Amino acid sequence: MKRKTNVFYLFIFLFLCTGTVQSQQTTNLQTVNADEVGYIVKVGDMAPDFKMELTDGKSVTLSSLKGKIVMLQFTASWCGVCRKEMPFIEKDIWQKHKDNNDFILLGIDRDEPLEKVIEFGKKVGVTYPLGLDPGGDIFAKYALRKAGITRNVLIDRDGRIIMLTRLFNEEEFNSLVKEIDKRLNY
Repeated sequence: MKRKTNVFYLFIFLFLCTGTVQSQQTTNLQTVNADEVGYIVKVGDMAPDFKMELTDGKSVTLSSLKGKIVMLQFTASWCGVCRKEMPFIEKDIWQKHKDNNDFILLGIDRDEPLEKVIEFGKKVGVTYPLGLDPGGDIFAKYALRKAGITRNVLIDRDGRIIMLTRLFNEEEFNSLVKEIDKRLNY
């Protein structure tokens, strides 16, 4: 009877462990926990640095943008919510602030080739810079690899995360717009 009890507890332990694996990601033998929407970063954290190639052939590092308010928008052509949100980002954020040297908006296209990203930007009608994220490695610095998009990350002038959004919620989007305006003294 004791053996059956031990097997039962082993089974329960393994079951509980596999249930939590979905909310964790292992990178370089380090396990990181995610929040309920898959973010592995949180407000107040320093934004993880990355280097990204833009569709115009230039490259950018996040660390080179210190001193600016930075908005990262994680997107992909196959994402219906992204297609819905991007025209609002273009109209309500980019067109309003694109000439402000204290602001930069970067769309980060998850794991798609250059030609597809260029075509996607044209179809959706955005003029803000889009960059490539081969393999989703930039995305994986901010959220679980298997987590969904669209996501927006707002970063302050010191490189700290000040706001995280997920999906397109009008109220949350309006809060994002207001936070950017406030940080840029509009």
